[in-house]
Amino acid sequence: MEQKHPLPPFTLETALEKIQLAEDAWNSQDPERVSKAYTIDSEWRNRDQFVNGREEIVKFLSGKWERELNYKLKKEYWAHTENRIAVRFEYEYQTKEGNWFRAYGNENWEFDENGLMAKRYASINDLAIKEEARKFK
Repeated sequence: MEQKHPLPPFTLETALEKIQLAEDAWNSQDPERVSKAYTIDSEWRNRDQFVNGREEIVKFLSGKWERELNYKLKKEYWAHTENRIAVRFEYEYQTKEGNWFRAYGNENWEFDENGLMAKRYASINDLAIKEEARKFK
């Protein structure tokens, strides 16, 4: 059986570890690597898009990182329960036209017993920034 440690039920320590692992994976900008943290039939809401399953996750993330260049993400712990974690995040990216943005948001995660994320609900807002206002370099 496929597992992704740490497994629920989460403690503060293991929730923080899970968040750091997610941040590291997303910053790799490797859609295949990221997708392996999710169940085969994982359900996402990302802004106004609904993504279902690893195949769609890979497709979604591939397109995202083709558009969002120089991507850098930071996630922060918000709360957790036995099999759920909530995070606050911000990331910066540059468009092909050279414009910079910072995205802010919240994610709610639900995990199965094997530590794979079964549900991911993300609310995200983008803010245009000047290059000199970047936080993540």
